[in-house]
Amino acid sequence: MSAGVLFDSPGPATRARHRIYSILSGVALVAALAFVLWRLYDTGQLEYEKWEPFVTPRYIEAILVDGLLITLQMAFSAVIGAVVFGVVFGVGKLSEHRWLRWPCWLVVEFFRAVPVIMLMIFCFYAIFGGMDELSRRTYWSVVLALTLYNGAVLAEVFRAGINAVPRGQAEAAYAIGMRKTQVMTIVLLPQAVKIMIPAIISQMVVALKDTSLGYAVAGLGLTRIAKPIYQQFGNHVPTIIVITAIYVVVNLLLTALAMWVQRKFVGEKKVLDVPMVGEAQSQRGPF
Repeated sequence: MSAGVLFDSPGPATRARHRIYSILSGVALVAALAFVLWRLYDTGQLEYEKWEPFVTPRYIEAILVDGLLITLQMAFSAVIGAVVFGVVFGVGKLSEHRWLRWPCWLVVEFFRAVPVIMLMIFCFYAIFGGMDELSRRTYWSVVLALTLYNGAVLAEVFRAGINAVPRGQAEAAYAIGMRKTQVMTIVLLPQAVKIMIPAIISQMVVALKDTSLGYAVAGLGLTRIAKPIYQQFGNHVPTIIVITAIYVVVNLLLTALAMWVQRKFVGEKKVLDVPMVGEAQSQRGPF
């Protein structure tokens, strides 16, 4: 019977106990779901009139075009800007020059610490306050705030990814006469990006979800399209359920994409096999 170093395989009694726990957890989950459905039914939230907008073609088109499409555009624009921001400041934090390294460190740590919603409000009133068109003002406020926050996070990801490349790669590049810029752009960054692809796509999920915070500055996308629907039909709960389901589905698709990209470009990583002491001795022999 195989066993790990710090974990013994469960015996019959433990496996039976685990099965009981699993059954009880499943029953509790089903009971909670049934209670939620009963409450929705009891309060009239399952009536057809409240769900009618979501089977009406013009409302479906509005949700997908004016809601989901704009949300994806904001998230995509923010991620592109965040990647550029992350590369510049992540490499800057690795600089050997203090006059460059410390300002980059300060910028990254500042934007990592500031709440995204506060950044959006600041951008809306202070940076893009002169824009006459409200939709453009809101759009770029959301994009810039998400770019700064996610860019600061990605700067740390890029820094960690570059540091994860074996040091011998850089030493070999210097040995053949490459300059620092060439070592970074030709040797280190391509290998680091391969390591960081899953983290970058995971940050896209964060950016997509955080577009909903644009509701604080007049909103655009899914959060904005939801407001006139529940104001007209008085169906706050069904509207929130549908909008949340759209976010969940899109995020699951992005997560699946991240997993596929990781398998494609990074490869499957096997779990480190640590044999037991007796097994290791038997494999090596008695001496």
